[in-house]
This record gives sequence, C-alpha cells and structure tokens, in this order.
Amino acid sequence: MTTPTLLSVIESAAHPNFTGSYKQLGIAETKLNSMRKALASLKSQPFDYIVAEFFYGYGNNYAGVNISNLDVMLYSLQKYSPDTRVIVLVDKSEYEYVDKLNEIFPIHAVLQYPVSEGDLKQVMSSN
Repeated sequence: MTTPTLLSVIESAAHPNFTGSYKQLGIAETKLNSMRKALASLKSQPFDYIVAEFFYGYGNNYAGVNISNLDVMLYSLQKYSPDTRVIVLVDKSEYEYVDKLNEIFPIHAVLQYPVSEGDLKQVMSSN
C-alpha cells in the first residue's frame, strides 16, 4: 500500500501548520510557497490531497476570467491529477465566493479560518 501524499500550498502566514497531523494520519506532505511551484510539481507528481488558501480576485487580474488564485491549479488538476482531493482554506470575508470553484473542479472540502487540527482530521478521514 502506498503512502498518501499531500501538497500544502502556503501563500500566507495564515496557513496553519498541520505537519504533525499529517504524520499522525500517515500522509507524506510536500510544502511549496507559491502557486507557480505547485503547478510545476503537479506536472511531475500527482497528489492525493492539496491544501491551499483561497484568495478572491477583487478587481485584479483574477477578476476577468479567473475567480481566484486557485483557478489555474484546478484546471491543471483536470489534466495531471484528476483524483486529487482539494481542501480549500478561506477567510470568512471571502467564503461566499468559494462555491464558484466547484464549477471548475469538485472541491473536497472548504474550511473557514480559524481551522483546527480536528477540523482537518475530520475532512481527511471523509471520502
């Protein structure tokens, strides 16, 4: 049996450190600090899970075609890792926009800050 893999895309200080929880669950974590690095990694290795923060595109270059910082990654998953379960971390002020992502790729779970280890473990154990 292979060890489940998880990609943590850490783009802000708000992203919680759940490395200990992942180890307890028997999951191998890869940490990357930019979406660009995450996209490059996805092309060479599929992941079982991705945990990433959601940032809505208020009037910036996301707002035209893209909804958020996650759009391009979700489109890439369709090609490179369609079975990946995506867990999105979101601030309460942007929660209303996250549902639009399901139109691109099915989101496994959306967790609103503050996220506890219990919240994460519950989501990781659900299929």
